[in-house]
Amino acid sequence: CCCHVGSVNICLFFLSLNKLQGLYPGSEEGWQVYSTASDPDGRCVCTVVAPAQNLCKRDPRSRQLRVLTEQVQNVSQSLEVVDLRTSRDLQYVRESEPLLRGVDGRLLSYVDNPRMLTPKNLQIMLFCYSLGALRAELRNLTLLLASIQDQVGAYDYEELQQRVLLLESRLHGCMNKLGTSCGRLTAVSSPITVRASGSRFGSWMTDAMIPSSDSRVWSMDGYYKGRRVMEFRTMADFTKGQNFVQHLLPQPWAGTGHVVYNGSLYYNKHQSNILVQYHFRSRTVVLQRSLSGAGYNNTFPYSWGGSSDIDLMADEMGLWAVYTSIPNAGNILVSRLDPVTLEVMQSWDTGFPKRSAGEAFMICGTLYVTNSHLAGAKVHFAYHTNTSAYEYTDIPFHNQYSHISMMDYNPRERALFTWNNGHQVLYNVTLFHVIRSDG
Repeated sequence: CCCHVGSVNICLFFLSLNKLQGLYPGSEEGWQVYSTASDPDGRCVCTVVAPAQNLCKRDPRSRQLRVLTEQVQNVSQSLEVVDLRTSRDLQYVRESEPLLRGVDGRLLSYVDNPRMLTPKNLQIMLFCYSLGALRAELRNLTLLLASIQDQVGAYDYEELQQRVLLLESRLHGCMNKLGTSCGRLTAVSSPITVRASGSRFGSWMTDAMIPSSDSRVWSMDGYYKGRRVMEFRTMADFTKGQNFVQHLLPQPWAGTGHVVYNGSLYYNKHQSNILVQYHFRSRTVVLQRSLSGAGYNNTFPYSWGGSSDIDLMADEMGLWAVYTSIPNAGNILVSRLDPVTLEVMQSWDTGFPKRSAGEAFMICGTLYVTNSHLAGAKVHFAYHTNTSAYEYTDIPFHNQYSHISMMDYNPRERALFTWNNGHQVLYNVTLFHVIRSDG
């Protein structure tokens, strides 16, 4: 994936960062490597479609490589089995040839004189029939062997296996170079509907902590005074609506701006600007803290309302709160939170009116804002906390069910999770990366 320029490899990657996968449906997911080209400055430009860093083992392309390896091994084993069976059956037929010739003579005599046919002679005829069936099986084995040879062709099995392992190693190496490096959003994929459940409003999520081996999925239906959280063991279980447990929160929630981070649920307490941390394993509230000055109870919601005043989210940089206050004249504030104490570590005034935003999400320390929650929505505004600068963008996406009440980026899955009119939907994202490596 790299070209040499002097002593430094410079690669410009356009990465369509996926999920799931084995988790998520769709033939477009996983590693896809396109041909390279040079830009006017002589740098190598490569287009790579990559999954989440820790999902490489579940990446569809990686699975294809493993399947190919298994197929090579299976073909070798099949050839050995067919050869053994063929040799064994041919030997059996050779040993039966003298007897078979005698049986043929007797059969002719039985045809001429049917009265000679006794039970014992009938057994001989059945034996002859079994030999005929054996011959038919041998013909089938011969056809199977020819088919396997056609599929395998002239490949050397060991050489093919080595090529597969080498390619898989190169793909893993490329992913290691990517690491958790951040990029700028350039595109949003077509929607992937995971499930249709619940009411018009709600939220669903997986743990956003990197790294994490937690495969659980959580669902929270509604935005007003809800307390029931559904926990599913895996994404597959969530899709089928099975293998779940329920958590009953001590305090009800407001809005849909919840996030699961490092095994805890962070949410906005109903009719307050208090943030609550609920730990799933212990089923207890670990922490509560007021988000000073933040509006609540539909004072400064997103354009769709729903008590969406405070939106909690997580990205590669950590835990964030998106909200506003009266002193900020209703413009969006972005605050980075300490996940242990929920104290505000740093805040930025984006200057964008929150009531004009459909939804918002963070990727790599940049706030992205949509211009609507309805059909025709697009990512319209971006605020970069690393430079305290903003820009207007034009990144369309298909709002399939015409009413988004939750949209959050998950850095572990590298996908957008949305709740769209009673449908739980995923979007893959394309980020622009610049990666430099020595040697």
